[in-house]
Amino acid sequence: MSENRWEGIDEFVAVAECSQFTAAAERLGVSSSHISRQIVRLEERLQTRLLYRSTRRVTLTEAGQTFFQHCQRLQDGREEALRAVGDLTSEPKGMLRMTCAVAYGERFIVPLVTRFMTLYPQLRVDIELSNRPLDLVHEGLDLAIRLGRLQDSRLVATRLAPRRMYLCASASYLERYGRPHSLSELSRHNCLIGSSDLWQLEQNGREFSQRVQGNWRCNSGQAVLDAALQGVGLCQLPDYYVLEHLHSGALISLLENHQPPNTAVWALYPQQRHLSPKVRKLVDYLKEGLAQRPEYRG
Repeated sequence: MSENRWEGIDEFVAVAECSQFTAAAERLGVSSSHISRQIVRLEERLQTRLLYRSTRRVTLTEAGQTFFQHCQRLQDGREEALRAVGDLTSEPKGMLRMTCAVAYGERFIVPLVTRFMTLYPQLRVDIELSNRPLDLVHEGLDLAIRLGRLQDSRLVATRLAPRRMYLCASASYLERYGRPHSLSELSRHNCLIGSSDLWQLEQNGREFSQRVQGNWRCNSGQAVLDAALQGVGLCQLPDYYVLEHLHSGALISLLENHQPPNTAVWALYPQQRHLSPKVRKLVDYLKEGLAQRPEYRG
């Protein structure tokens, strides 16, 4: 049987950090002679001297310094691996702080999070619904649900669901004002403005923002939808607002060749070596839960 290539590494790191065989032995709960034997065998395997020994103190050789740095990383990686495997079977617990846009959070995310909490009674959740994109690191947040395209490359992202934008209007509006057949005709129509007067559109494979105008504005997607259903003007809204009304015929999809490519619903969390059980399991639960909703089926 080949000798254990890991043997002596824990003892060497303890001596390097304590600068004494006695203190290292106390830390590991073994004898000083055991520490000494393990270091000697390690040096013999490496065929190099790692330590300078004196009666009072132990110091590292140049080779010892290099080896010590690598051994510390090995120990960190080993502990990280043990924690990661342990987390696979750990139950979510403690505080989880998260954020999401108001309307989407109220309708889609919060009900799922509430059901998730019934499965894990040791978990506490603090949800901040805000249409302002909060800085996760600065605000101390574990998780954010974001819609559309991602901007912050510092964060890890998991795609939860598709998201498609629709430009549409009611049949009553189109009967009165006609149906636009090109992007240039948008300027002749009353556009219902939500949180922005820039609509995302596509032409010849290029996505761009077009400024629209109208006599109605409200920073609520539901309010924009209600105004469109009443025939006030054209609107551009995500699928989860309008699909039901498109299927019923209350709204009609327009300029479909110019609609922007599908974006997505994302779960974002700060960069970490591995996810904590509460975040990892909640993200999986949200993804499965959203897939079951009628808005995302078919």
